[in-house]
Amino acid sequence: MIGSLRSLLMTWVTLGLALCLQAMPLPDAWLIWRPDWLGLMLIYWCLVAPRRVGVFHGFVLGLLIDLVEGAPLGQNALVLSLLAYLSLLLYSRMRAYALIQQAVLVFVLLGIAQLVEQWLRTIFGPFAINLAFLLPALIGAVLWPWLFTLLQMLRRRLGVS
Repeated sequence: MIGSLRSLLMTWVTLGLALCLQAMPLPDAWLIWRPDWLGLMLIYWCLVAPRRVGVFHGFVLGLLIDLVEGAPLGQNALVLSLLAYLSLLLYSRMRAYALIQQAVLVFVLLGIAQLVEQWLRTIFGPFAINLAFLLPALIGAVLWPWLFTLLQMLRRRLGVS
């Protein structure tokens, strides 16, 4: 009972922290360099606890980030729901991969999410597309091995399953 409460608390605290990092204001020139913290954390929890975290979590977090950023309601919800769905489709295969192979797959997943987000932005208003939108996905893939290892160590230290 206490272990499941602890794991639920850790899940929501880490997702809340990722939401804060995602919504943190940065200068316009630095926005392209910010990794998709919410996407990374959602992929992690879909990989580690696929029965506990899923598409619903992606949808709720997407609605929250839509409200915080002032984006059209449902835009990020759709993107994060798709990301959670794809992560859940691939979680059993991804668990068998080494961290470097996982990072490549994280790049692909985040790249697809960024592509859908850019497509939605062009639908909702004037927005120019260039390949720089893949930079947050690349930075997220580079951060993946360290983030995964850090969260695994934290889970073991807290005794969370």
